[in-house]
Amino acid sequence: QVQLVESGGGLVQAGGSLRLSCAASRRTFTDYFMGWFRQAPGKEREFVAVIRWNTGIEYYADSVKGRFTVSREDAENTVSLQMNSLTSEDTAVYYCAAGGPSNYYKDPQRYTYWGQGTQVTVSS
Repeated sequence: QVQLVESGGGLVQAGGSLRLSCAASRRTFTDYFMGWFRQAPGKEREFVAVIRWNTGIEYYADSVKGRFTVSREDAENTVSLQMNSLTSEDTAVYYCAAGGPSNYYKDPQRYTYWGQGTQVTVSS
């Protein structure tokens, strides 16, 4: 079993920045994706950004392109999400996920492991 532990959520004013981190207890698959989804109250869980571990290729939702950056620390099995220019629309619980979804990286059903979630609240 793989444990994913998130950190870094909190309250920030609109226009501010936050950095989330997620540490995996061990490597998951030979070639896997690791990154972030979010869920706002009353809404479905949505894709934010992931990185394909073996290649380092990053994938982003259109709503966060240019504002968020996903990165990995290979030696520490850690993925981070740098969030800049935050707006109230970014308020949600952010979940770290890991799995081998290949072309279906936007589909949360394709991920095997999940963190407990961390709250991000952006005040306007």
